[in-house]
Amino acid sequence: MFDPEVPGPADSDMPDPAAQPVEQPAAAQPGAPRDATPIERLFGRITAEVSKIFVGQDELVLGTLVALFSGGHVLIESVPGLGKTLFVRTLGRVLGCRFGRIQFTADLMPSDITGSPIIDVKTQEFRFRPGPVFTQLLLADEINRSPAKTHAALLEVMQEYRVTVERTSHKIERPFLVLATQNPIEAEGTYNLPEAQLDRFMFKLLLDYPTERQEAEILSMHGVREDLDDRLARLETVTSPAEILALGREAGDVRIDPRLLDFINKIVRLTRQWPQFHMGASPRAGLALVQGARTLAAFRGRDYAVPDDVVELVLPALRHRVILSAEAEVEGQRVDELLAALAGSVEVPRL
Repeated sequence: MFDPEVPGPADSDMPDPAAQPVEQPAAAQPGAPRDATPIERLFGRITAEVSKIFVGQDELVLGTLVALFSGGHVLIESVPGLGKTLFVRTLGRVLGCRFGRIQFTADLMPSDITGSPIIDVKTQEFRFRPGPVFTQLLLADEINRSPAKTHAALLEVMQEYRVTVERTSHKIERPFLVLATQNPIEAEGTYNLPEAQLDRFMFKLLLDYPTERQEAEILSMHGVREDLDDRLARLETVTSPAEILALGREAGDVRIDPRLLDFINKIVRLTRQWPQFHMGASPRAGLALVQGARTLAAFRGRDYAVPDDVVELVLPALRHRVILSAEAEVEGQRVDELLAALAGSVEVPRL
C-alpha cells in the first residue's frame, strides 16, 4: 500500500514548491515596462486623435490639457491664422464637450456674454436667456478688443463657475475652460487686460509659426475642399466630461514633496525682488505651478511631481503675472529670458 508520508520515486524528483523563489510579475521587475495609468493612457489617446486634424503646436496642446485637468484657463498670444478655432473645435469633439465661441469687439456688451432676462410673451414674465458663456470649451477670440467693462463679465465665471444676473446665480457646467486669444501685433483699437483678469489665467501660451515640415503637412491635410464638420465627425470621442472631472481629481492627489513646494515658493517670491520686474507674481502663480506640476506628472504616469515638471511650467505660469520695470523695457529685455534666468538661479532640490 502507498504511504502518503513516504515520497515515491516520482515525488522525490519533483522540486519543493516552498523552496522555490516566487517569480515576480514582469511589471514589478527592475527595468521591465510598467502599465500606463488611466490618465496617462487618456492623454495619449487625446493627443493622437487631435493630431489627425491639428498639426504641431505641442505647447498649446499640452498647456491646454494641463489647464483643463487642473481647472484653469489659458491665454493664447499669437498672430491670426494659426488654427486656434480649429484646435478648440477639434478638442471639443475629442473630449465630448460642448464648444462655444465669442468674437470680442469694441461694442460687445457684458450681457452679450453672460446672457440677460427676456420677456416671455406667453407668461408675461421675465426669464433668463443664457449667453454663449454657458458652454464647456469657450474660445474668447481677440479678448483685448473689448473694453474693461466687458472683460469684467468673465471674471466671476472664470473664478467661481457661475454667472450672477439680477441677483440670481446661474451655475456653469464643468469642466469649463476659457481659451482667450490676443494678437501681439495690432495695438490700434485694443484694450490692455487688467491685472486682475490676467491673474485669472493659469497659463499664457505663445504660439509661433509652424516649422517647414509642419506647414507642408497642413497644406496637404487641409488643402482639399472638404467640409470641416464632416472631418470633425470622423474623429473619435475618447472621453467624457464626467471622466475628465474624475481623472482631474485623481491628478490632484499626486504627491508634492515639501522640498518641491519650497522650490516653487522661492521662484514665485523671487519675482517680487528681481530688479528688472516692477511687479512680481501673486500667490495664485504658485498655486498654478503646484496644480500644473501635479497634472503634468500624472500625464507622464507618475504619482509624484519632480522639479522638471515645475521648470517646464515656469514660463507659461509666470510670464503674464510679472511686469517689466521701465528701465528693462527701454533696454528691450524680454520677460521669458528674465524668468528663465530667475528660475535658473534657484537651487533645484534633490528628491
